[in-house]
Amino acid sequence: PRAGGLVPASGPAPGPAQLRCYAGGLAGLSAALLRTDSFVGGRWLPAAATFPVQDPASGAALGMVADCGVREARAAVRAAYEAFCRWREVSAKERSSLLRKWYNLMIQNKDDLARIITAESGKPLKEAHGEILYSAFFLEWFSEEARRVYGDIIYTPAKDRRALVLKQPIGVAAVITPWNFPSAMITRKVGAALAAGCTVVVKPAEDTPFSALALAELASQAGIPSGVYNVIPCSRKNAKEVGEAICTDPLVSKISFTGSTTTGKILLHHAANSVKRVSMELGGLAPFIVFDSANVDQAVAGAMASKFRNTGQTCVCSNQFLVQRGIHDAFVKAFAEAMKKNLRVGNGFEEGTTQGPLINEKAVEKVEKQVNDAVSKGATVVTGGKRHQLGKNFFEPTLLCNVTQDMLCTHEETFGPLAPVIKFDTEEEAIAIANAADVGLAGYFYSQDPAQIWRVAEQLEVGMVGVNEGLISSVECPFGGVKQSGLGREGSKYGIDEYLELKYVCYGGL
Repeated sequence: PRAGGLVPASGPAPGPAQLRCYAGGLAGLSAALLRTDSFVGGRWLPAAATFPVQDPASGAALGMVADCGVREARAAVRAAYEAFCRWREVSAKERSSLLRKWYNLMIQNKDDLARIITAESGKPLKEAHGEILYSAFFLEWFSEEARRVYGDIIYTPAKDRRALVLKQPIGVAAVITPWNFPSAMITRKVGAALAAGCTVVVKPAEDTPFSALALAELASQAGIPSGVYNVIPCSRKNAKEVGEAICTDPLVSKISFTGSTTTGKILLHHAANSVKRVSMELGGLAPFIVFDSANVDQAVAGAMASKFRNTGQTCVCSNQFLVQRGIHDAFVKAFAEAMKKNLRVGNGFEEGTTQGPLINEKAVEKVEKQVNDAVSKGATVVTGGKRHQLGKNFFEPTLLCNVTQDMLCTHEETFGPLAPVIKFDTEEEAIAIANAADVGLAGYFYSQDPAQIWRVAEQLEVGMVGVNEGLISSVECPFGGVKQSGLGREGSKYGIDEYLELKYVCYGGL
């Protein structure tokens, strides 16, 4: 069967208006991927209630999705725990093979999966395709890492004994993911968990549940056993109690969360009560520093890539641009020209769109508030500065100069298409401004001075540094932050360690 739009499998067919909204978008998608029920214990289960998921570009309803509550959350944890007792005994080679099959299915269905992302998040289709590849590559990477979980033999002073160190799966992981990368934030966590021998309960963001459910369908097709991957979508109204239920359940051994620092602190409290392991990838305030020695064209290209990917809605987006006095005017002029020439606001399904809608009107209000605050304190709007005529969730790509550190946009994560520029004089001054934040996820700087590159890279208080580069994410490299940007690392060879316990075995009587 084919579906014209994201509508419940059991619901009515979409009307003409709906079909027009998604012409060239979701029309013709396989109904198998457009799931609306929860996925627990290998079965598609409806909930007592449903909630609407909307297209942020048009405001149109994409479909009604199961609104899970505490009961469904606890049932999912039980299913995951029962599955864990079996999954942990599956050989690493077989786990690797199943993850590889899941990866292959993602690649085969990449076009449909990308269109689902664009429909529910507004992300431009070209970027959605990029996310699906990035997402699938995590499954490929961890399918290979599954077979590389090694222990140690330690020789102690006692001749009649040996010390062994074993690595064993930690158990059930509660996985809570954001809307801005609705597929990749799942596979980055779940790939590592399954490779280690853990099972998962995923609570996707209420704005973007369809991507998580599509991944469940493909996991099932890949032969991943029942209960190993579970998805419990829920509305914003139920999110707090569902999150608390899975994070406090005694059968859950690990919490992995990507989202705001505020929510992360709440989940850390839940974890503390039963001493659960945690991975937290929280908010950032990424500085983008341009030194006088920088190549201006390189720096502008990096600024465009870092700031305006996903319309500024990524946790590693540059949040404040620190530009040295000698290069400041040239950089601002070139940056403004590049924005006007290369950025096109529109529906994510339209050819040529680079800037889609923000996720909802609340997000638009936050950007608007930051712009108004900055202007009221003396900032100058170079380009943009207001809501876009396309609709309530669109905002013009905006560049501000004459920005000072007392403005909201310099100490509050924006999550939108706003680039504020602060002028500085010395290297020490730039590092002091960048390190003043209580978060430290990513940081970027442009310089052609080798000694300066070493100094600044080492002194920036962040978990990831881009030197003359605005795009730093890669499945092979560790992703995570310092200070209040979180705990632990995802991706890379280190990512699987987050789902493993070390066990020391003392073998005596030899």
